[in-house]
Amino acid sequence: MIRMSASATSPTDLDSVDAFAQRVLDSVLGSMDTLAILLGDRLGWYRSLAEDGPAAADELAARTGTHPRYTREWLEQQAVTGLLGVEDGDPPRFVLSPAGREVLTDPHSLSYLAPLARMICGATMQLPGLLEAYRDGGGVSWSRFGRDVRESQADANRPLFEKSLPGALRSIPEIDRMLGEPGARIADIGCGGGWSTITLARTYPGSHVHGVDIDPPSVALARSNLATESRTDDDVAQRVTFTRCDASELPAGHFRAAFAFECLHDMPRPVEVLAAVRRSLTPGGFMIVMDEAVAETFTAPGDDLERLMYGYSLTVCLPDGMSHTPSAATGTVMRPATLRRYALDAGFTAVDVLPIEDVGFFRFYLLRTG
Repeated sequence: MIRMSASATSPTDLDSVDAFAQRVLDSVLGSMDTLAILLGDRLGWYRSLAEDGPAAADELAARTGTHPRYTREWLEQQAVTGLLGVEDGDPPRFVLSPAGREVLTDPHSLSYLAPLARMICGATMQLPGLLEAYRDGGGVSWSRFGRDVRESQADANRPLFEKSLPGALRSIPEIDRMLGEPGARIADIGCGGGWSTITLARTYPGSHVHGVDIDPPSVALARSNLATESRTDDDVAQRVTFTRCDASELPAGHFRAAFAFECLHDMPRPVEVLAAVRRSLTPGGFMIVMDEAVAETFTAPGDDLERLMYGYSLTVCLPDGMSHTPSAATGTVMRPATLRRYALDAGFTAVDVLPIEDVGFFRFYLLRTG
């Protein structure tokens, strides 16, 4: 599993011009690598190297239906930057290591990071809109970010849901018992691509799980993912539904539990959503919010996790939240005190941080109704 470094750059580390310039240059080089990773991911170059083995430029181009001159330039860049190895020969053949195969091509690995390149590059496509929003206080809605950003979030979180979420929930006896009740109805708010919904149904075989999202393409993606899963697990398909709806449309007193996985900070009116979810719960029901495990308070400089989350907030989450009016304008960096305030304002009686660790970059909150 990928863990973010807790190290932070001291202000004194950047006091010299050379050190400051090197930091900026390192960022530029990282950006170029990110663009190249997107190309390798979307054009199938990584997958071909992983599944079909080492290849020269002409060979890889033939395998993937791409132009050999571009293929050669990409292969050489990847070798120069250190992501691919090179076998001696004329022409040389390029190799993706076992570690590279897992990180860049295995959609079930907790170390799968190729989707992050899609997220970053998808956000850069909206730079004109972002610049306008930063000037006039508007936003850029989730729908405008398109396929790359939508799919990247679903694909990046899928391994965590499949491999880490079941054990995390089972580690809390109170939650495990309630979710395991026969016929338990569970809501997954802001379900996105549906992997969280599918995992909940698979983890608790007696449950019925209803995924809801306001983004029509996300609901379509979730239904497609469910259809794929039903080929090997029809029971889960019978117990999962996906609906395009707003939280205010949830039936009152219907669900034993509700979840919101990494979406509350994007919502323009989080208190209203939480209040609607609370009304949809049966007496004694609860809600679990999974959101970024950012620091308790703002501190600068911050660690790598803070840097990553502020980057997402600048380019995706805050502009999405501010694309609606009125907006709480939360942003990705939703600190625990903010979440607690939202939940109490929505009528929940208590908010606890669950003792769940080593689940990606995330913190789990338990919102109680009584």
